[in-house]
This record gives sequence, C-alpha cells and structure tokens, in this order.
Amino acid sequence: MTNARLLLVEDEEKLAANLKRGLEEAGYAIDVAPSAEAARQSLSHGVYDLMLLDLRLPGQDGLAFLADLRAAGAALPVLILTARDSTEERVRGLEGGGDDYLTKPFAFRELLARVRALLRRRLAGDGAIIEVGDITIDTARRVATRGSRALDLSPKELMVLEYLARRAGVTVTRDMIGEALWGKDYNAMSNIVEVFINRVRHKVELANQPPLIVTVRGAGYMLRIDLAAHEGRARSSD
Repeated sequence: MTNARLLLVEDEEKLAANLKRGLEEAGYAIDVAPSAEAARQSLSHGVYDLMLLDLRLPGQDGLAFLADLRAAGAALPVLILTARDSTEERVRGLEGGGDDYLTKPFAFRELLARVRALLRRRLAGDGAIIEVGDITIDTARRVATRGSRALDLSPKELMVLEYLARRAGVTVTRDMIGEALWGKDYNAMSNIVEVFINRVRHKVELANQPPLIVTVRGAGYMLRIDLAAHEGRARSSD
C-alpha cells in the first residue's frame, strides 16, 4: 500500500531511527513517538494506516496503551514489537488487540513483510485498484500505468500520484500533501512538494495532451477528472 502513513511507538532512539530510515526508503511516511503519551498526541493530530508498537515504553506500557486504544474504538492495525518472546506474552499481545507480533531482534525484511501484509489486509475493504481516466494505480503491487504505458515512478513519486488520484477533481494544498506524505519531517518552508509534483508530471504527462496534474493558482494542485473515461469520476475497485 503506497501513500501509507505509519506511527512507530518506540523509545529506543537508535532502533527507531534505523526503522524510520528503512521504512521511508520502502516508500512509507513515518512518525515516531517515544512514549504512549506522545503516541496519543500523534494520533489526535493525524490519520495513520498502521501502528508499530513497542511494549516496553516509559510511563504507560504498550499493552495498557493498546487496551485503551481498542476500548476507545481505534481500529488501525497494530504490529507489536517486543523483546518479550514467551508464548504467554505473545498471546497477551494478540488478545490485547495486536494484529501481529514480532520479537526483537528481527530482520528488517521480516518487519517489512509483516507491515505489507497488514496493509494488504486493510486494503481488502478499500479496493486495491485506483483508476482516474487512463491512469491506473495498483496499490497492492505498487505500480502505475497510463494507458498501456508503465510509469517509472519512485516509491515517493507513486505516493504523490496516489494521493492526488484518491482526491481527483479536488484541489489539495501543498501543505496537505507534505504533511500526509512526510509527516513530522515536513518543512513548510521547503520546496519538496513542488519538486516531487514536477517529477511526477514529467513521468505522467503526455506530449501534445492537456495536463493531467494542474496547479490551481494560490491554492494547490489537482488531478483533473474531466479527462476521465469513466463518467469523469475516480473510482476504486477490488
């Protein structure tokens, strides 16, 4: 699932930094919270597709925090990360609201596989294919095409295109894109959004054709739907 935003709740700074870097390189937007309280603040200000949760946290431990989240109705998938490897602890974690469990130390490839599996599970209800006109994005396979032409997009470029496609016909601001895809690392004073919009345009647009991604002066960007072949609407399908 591209365009996924993850919350990593981990107080071990070196591990958190390594996981953040690796997951960002895999195409995800990551926010890091070092405690349950910090995670609550992040959840109150942002929407996440998945949470990676360490159980040994300062203050309130991970299991108690997870129990509070589930009691409050939070349904986001949770991958538990912990050094506690007994069967009893695994059962407690899963019965306490975790969707999967990974014991430290772990290989990053396994973590990435677990993350992708949980996100695919979530996609089952959302539809894995997004179509806007002749643009098709397969969010499960993480590929995009325009007509019969495969688009050579980096993970982050694909995230930008997917973000626009899910909101086709709607103007989105630069800060909306930046905050959704770069999380807390987004700097409103930078031109990172413009850079990636221009990269996506270069790879998506066709010569002698009207632009698909337009700049709405003073407002932001929009993926046009008046070029769409399906009654001018973006749609998702299984």
